[in-house]
Amino acid sequence: MSHKIQFSTHAKEMLSERRIFEEWIWLAINSPDTQSIETDGNIHYLKKIQENQGRILRVVVNSNIEPNRIVTVFFDRRLRRKR
Repeated sequence: MSHKIQFSTHAKEMLSERRIFEEWIWLAINSPDTQSIETDGNIHYLKKIQENQGRILRVVVNSNIEPNRIVTVFFDRRLRRKR
């Protein structure tokens, strides 16, 4: 993945709307608990955020374009109950 990563307009809006700190995004990308490449080629980074009750942050990055783009960010409720 490129070292250059930009936020999409949607991702920027989601930071504010979902009360997600930008530092958490970089933490998830730079030291994810897990990551996977999905069938659409997007990379999904997952990181447990202790400062937010241990919820799992999902950061979706489109790595098929230059610079890479953060498509969306959210706390994944599907993973909340799994420990």
